[in-house]
Amino acid sequence: MYTQNFNLTQDPFSIAPDPRFLFMSERHREALAHLLFGVAGNGHAAGGSGGGFVLLTGDIGTGKTTICRCFLEQIPAGCHVAYIFNPKLSVLELLQSICEEFHINAALGNSQTPTAKTYIDALNAFLLQSHAGGQSCVLIIDEAQNLAADVLEQLRLLTNLETNERKLLQIVLIGQPELRTLLTRPELEQLAQRVTARFHLDALSAEETTQYITHRLGVAGHNGSLPFGPKALARIHQLAHGVPRRINLLCGRALLGAWATGHQRVDPAVVDKAATEVFGADELRASSWLTPRTAAVLGGLALVVALAGVGFAMWFKAASPVTASAAPATPQQSAQGKAAPAPNAATSTAAAAAAAAANPTAPTTPVANLDLKARVQAFQRAQGLVPDGVLGPLTFMQMERALGMTPPSPPSSSPTSVPK
Repeated sequence: MYTQNFNLTQDPFSIAPDPRFLFMSERHREALAHLLFGVAGNGHAAGGSGGGFVLLTGDIGTGKTTICRCFLEQIPAGCHVAYIFNPKLSVLELLQSICEEFHINAALGNSQTPTAKTYIDALNAFLLQSHAGGQSCVLIIDEAQNLAADVLEQLRLLTNLETNERKLLQIVLIGQPELRTLLTRPELEQLAQRVTARFHLDALSAEETTQYITHRLGVAGHNGSLPFGPKALARIHQLAHGVPRRINLLCGRALLGAWATGHQRVDPAVVDKAATEVFGADELRASSWLTPRTAAVLGGLALVVALAGVGFAMWFKAASPVTASAAPATPQQSAQGKAAPAPNAATSTAAAAAAAAANPTAPTTPVANLDLKARVQAFQRAQGLVPDGVLGPLTFMQMERALGMTPPSPPSSSPTSVPK
């Protein structure tokens, strides 16, 4: 719809994993290199032992499947590949799928009902035949975080198929971060020890987000200045969190919005409207409510909390030899002669809310923002305020009181303070 308006020959932001649009950031190049090394570097042609597992993980939408498609196009000659993209299978179903992907005809013999042994024997014969012909075999399983523990154990057993010189099957597991957690389970320790290479694919940086958008527009035929201004690009990175799939969704909808209103450029307002349409209004608010000014103020509050904590720790250390019966009933005096506030739910919540925003340069994610907002709402409820999660004047005043801070003095009434 909008392609002609921006001199494009095709949609640059389709979410289909087209290898032609693959943007090879440094992390993506490393990920692809790990996959290729896992196959070629350990393989028959390289004289390695082969076998084992190669692990590629990354958050949803970071480009794992696209890298896998690119990897498949660069598979060395003389390599058989089986690709499983729906791993929610039983052990028997997985073995059947592997044989089908390798085009193995599993002979049933006298039995009309195939068993795990039926498929394993057929697979072993195929692997031995391939090895004798100087060929290697690779099994790729996408969305591997969905594999059941018993299926993973069966995969480990498949890597036992070997000759005296090398293992016969290389297995590549691709999945979300939960896959790494899954492999830490005690019953899967033997499998984890057979991982010969592992790589985690991170999101793009702000600079890489701009390069990614420029690259995809170029592949789609665009030349000249970008339809996204610097502020729009920064907003896209903030809202998409550097995740390629989210960038595609947001940029595609933003270009559509600009085209619908007859504009040749996308500004931050168009990006925000597009984000509301593709991500929802709640997430847009979560990414927008923590401004740099608010973060700076909260950072100051966090510093006060930290200093107060040091003072409390020094007092506690000095008072520790005192027995419980001799402990003073009144709060200890600080070095300035002011009573240190006793810890309570309000100060703990205020401290947590302030400390959570102490680093304004930290990456902003919906989870982090929503967590901080929830803390603020909890504090507001405890103080009898409207729990809107917004750090307004009343909330700040209550936080100052809870933290034992001196409220700001009213503005001076001298004539010099009155603006002309």
